[in-house]
Formats: sequence, structure tokens, C-alpha cells
Amino acid sequence: MEEQNLDGSRRKAVREAERTAYDLAVAYRVYPRVSRPALRLPLGDDKLRLAEACLRSFRNSLGPLRVRIWAILDGCPEAYRELFERYFAREDLVFIDLAGVGNQATFGRQIDILLSQDEADFVYFAEDDYVYHPGQFPVMLNFLRERNDVDFVTPYDHPDCYRLLLHREPEWLTVFEAQHWRTAASTCLTFLTRKSTLAEYEGVFRTYTRRNDDCAMWMSLTKRRVLSPLALAKYVWKREFYWKALVKAWVHCWRQILFGRRARLWVPVPGLASHWCSGLFSPGYNWTAFMLEAASGLGVTRVPALGEAERIERLG
Repeated sequence: MEEQNLDGSRRKAVREAERTAYDLAVAYRVYPRVSRPALRLPLGDDKLRLAEACLRSFRNSLGPLRVRIWAILDGCPEAYRELFERYFAREDLVFIDLAGVGNQATFGRQIDILLSQDEADFVYFAEDDYVYHPGQFPVMLNFLRERNDVDFVTPYDHPDCYRLLLHREPEWLTVFEAQHWRTAASTCLTFLTRKSTLAEYEGVFRTYTRRNDDCAMWMSLTKRRVLSPLALAKYVWKREFYWKALVKAWVHCWRQILFGRRARLWVPVPGLASHWCSGLFSPGYNWTAFMLEAASGLGVTRVPALGEAERIERLG
């Protein structure tokens, strides 16, 4: 009798909670080397501490969400396993130890894990070099859960969206929970979606393991520019590297481009997270200060001096 008095949205939430044990399933992949664009940033000489700063920020972003995490450790020493056990309950963790198989193979393993699990309807692809605003992940999850026009969400507002031709097309804009959101043509490989949506587009994502690139995958999903006969000529003329992505999109994903459903990828503005990568910070927030604070909080013995921090800010 009590459940009959609940409104439609609350009844749906009750059914979802009964059907799944967790709010979110996360496949979080870690590689024990620092990427080249991060070498000049704080913690650029210590991947273990960099990974901890990012993982801690991710944990703080989750708030009260119930999360099941598959930690994909690609050639990682035991200390990386200890990081996850430090920030998450052991019963919520599954460890996958791999022998340095690389970026494409670990992404394929993420797909395998998130499609085969039955503990959450919402799934998240996570990489080890992203930093997050605290307490904001539930906003992103609610945005996906409550809107039918959202297929994918990334927390990362990529600066390329403001400076490259690929992204200069009309976009959808909206406000949800006091946060601006807009559609985007592409992103990287850190994103949120439904398990059912991942299954629908599994074939497209699998092409990344066969030497496709992330931008080409997203272009085929969002169908931005791929159907324009002038796009390739414009990219070549302006010397934008996206001409290669356009060619790869057709080579690997022509069925999706011609016959697949157009997906909508949404981005928060400003971003709720940033890639820890020189020159590619999400706009609108002082990520340099965040990184310096993270380095100090982890007890790192050396953080950049003031002059170095200023140079880092210009790089970002």
C-alpha cells in the first residue's frame, strides 16, 4: 500500500535499487608510467603518487554512491593494489592483474567487464590520470538517469571544443541541477553510460582495440562532420589532425555512420574533472592549484617553486 503512494519516479528508483546492488559499476584502469604530457606537471616524476591523487579525488567525487570497482592493474607493482584498498572497501573491489598489455587491450577488458557484470545498470570507464571535483559525480549520474536524450556523459570539458573546427557546429544546451551541459562531438576514454547503451554500441567501441582512435569512434557515434563532403577538405586545408580521424571513422565504423542511431554525448560546463595533462586542462578552474594542493597533501617532498608553478599554469 505504501509503494502505491509513491510517484512514478520514486517507484522507478525503488525497482532499480531492488534489481541492482550498486549505483555504479566502474572499470578503472591503471598503468605505472607517467604519460609524456604530464611529465612537467606536479607529481610528473612519481606515477604512484599521481595515481593516488587522482584516485583519491575520484573517491571524494562519488559522495554517497554505492560503487563496485574493477581495478585493472596493467603491469603494476603491489603498491597500486594497496591504493585501492586504502580508499575503497575490500568487498567493493575486484582486481584484474595484467602483464603490461597496453592501452588498447585494457580498454577492451573494460568493455568485457562492464558488459558482463550484473550489479549496476550504469557503467563508467575510468583512467588513472583524471582529477575530479569533490561530491560532483552524483550530479553527472542523475543527469544520465533522468534524461532520455542523454546517451553518454563525460566529466571532462576538453579545451579542443573551443579551438578546433570539428566542434564548431550547433550544440544542444541545457541546465540540470544548477549545472550547464552541452553536447559535444567527441571526448576521450573516460565516460559514463548505461549498460544497455554500451551493449548497443559495443561494436563501435571494440574498433579501438583494432587500431581505431577515440576521436574517430566518437565522431561515428555522434555523427558530427562525418556526413559532410567538405569536412575532409577543410581539415586538410587548416592542417587539423582530425582528417585522419575522419578517415578512420569511415574505415572502422561505416555501418554505424550509415545505419546506426545517432548518439548524444554531453559535457558539463565547466568540467567536473580534468585530464592531468599539460595544455589540456578543463577550462574555468585552476587545476594547477588543485594539483599543487594534492601533491602537498600526499607528503611529496618537492613541489614546484612559484616560478615553476607559473610556467605550469601557462602550459595548462
